[in-house]
Amino acid sequence: MTATYRQPGVVLTDHRFTVPLDHSDPTGETIELYAREVVAGDKARQPLPWLVYLQGGPGFGANRFVGRPAWLGRALKEFRVLLLDQRGTGHSTPANRQTLPLRGGPAEQADYLTHFRSDSIVRDCESIRPRLTGGAPWTVLGQSFGGFCAVNYLSSAPEGLSAAVITGGLPSLDAHADDVYRAAFPRIERKVAAHYARYPQDIERARRIADHLLHHEVVLPNGYRLTVEAFQSLGIVLGGGEGSHRLHFLLEEAFVRTPNGPALADAFQEEVQSLLSYAGHPLYALVHEAIYGQDARPTDWSAERVRTEFPQFDAAKTLAGDGPLLFTGESVHPWMFETDPALRPLRETAELLAARTDWTPLYDRARLAANEVPVAAAVYHDDMYVDTAHSLATARSIRGLRTWVTDEFEHDGVRAGGPRVLDRLLALTRDEA
Repeated sequence: MTATYRQPGVVLTDHRFTVPLDHSDPTGETIELYAREVVAGDKARQPLPWLVYLQGGPGFGANRFVGRPAWLGRALKEFRVLLLDQRGTGHSTPANRQTLPLRGGPAEQADYLTHFRSDSIVRDCESIRPRLTGGAPWTVLGQSFGGFCAVNYLSSAPEGLSAAVITGGLPSLDAHADDVYRAAFPRIERKVAAHYARYPQDIERARRIADHLLHHEVVLPNGYRLTVEAFQSLGIVLGGGEGSHRLHFLLEEAFVRTPNGPALADAFQEEVQSLLSYAGHPLYALVHEAIYGQDARPTDWSAERVRTEFPQFDAAKTLAGDGPLLFTGESVHPWMFETDPALRPLRETAELLAARTDWTPLYDRARLAANEVPVAAAVYHDDMYVDTAHSLATARSIRGLRTWVTDEFEHDGVRAGGPRVLDRLLALTRDEA
């Protein structure tokens, strides 16, 4: 069933597909995928090549664009674009605290969620591609986790690709989650230091908020318990181009005077809950560490364990002295399934996923070494979310991959840089740059 309609300058078509939950059992249970086709209004009847966009995450549906902003405008000059809601997100059989109980208890839910990693997403793409392109290969644009999917695509189904473009999403091919977070915490510390260098007044503001949270129980309007660890996790915004400025504006309006003394302002609490709640993207928390699982070792709450190796992130110890409070970010912790009402019902499911030891490999080194698909990747210098050294090592492992290493953008460069970023990478896949 399809529906076609218009926005300024574009024609949109909604597509829905039925695919196997487990592609190794094609006659078994099925799920529904949703994708939005976008084509320039003046090219709607032309036989254009396809570009499929894989969103970052995991756990986020595709962008809901209006018109042709950011990179989309550049893509529409030559492509018919498919914005895919990856399985479990958006309109694609969503997986959340409301729907997962349909599976049964925590054990059944955890088993179900093992089918929501990049390998299943790629097989979804290969299932729907012939229905749209008539069998022709298409270009994949993978942002962040979407880039992880693109590397899996190159490993498992390169025949489906005419080119691959990756922005901030070259994963390590063999790092355990522990390796990922041991590289991440020093990177996050550098981002926090850069923030405080830009806004030194925020050092005292952050300490004051953290001290308040250590001595008061704060429950946000949506029921989220704002602990000091949760406050520190606001550092996730520091990986974006405007993140430091956004954090500064948030901190400067944290307190308000009341008849009972200073309190955290309603406006501050409202903004904080919008940043910390996983209600709109619970899969990010549930399978975030699972995207690194590739062997018999459990992920076992990797970020929480590795954080203890970096005592400078301990808020209580920091406040006992006079140093700056360190924010965290791009990590999932077991306490999130206690503080966030959207995750509380899924705590046991998350525990079971963290304990799994049967993860299958996601990347085929031999196939990547023999790659023949034109591929280019933007690697952002000191990217907070994806380790630059890991990305460059992977780039060297994929035959023919061309990199654009830049410090002009942060991790969201494909949004901030828009047409210029995509234009540069497409040119690299064509040996034009």
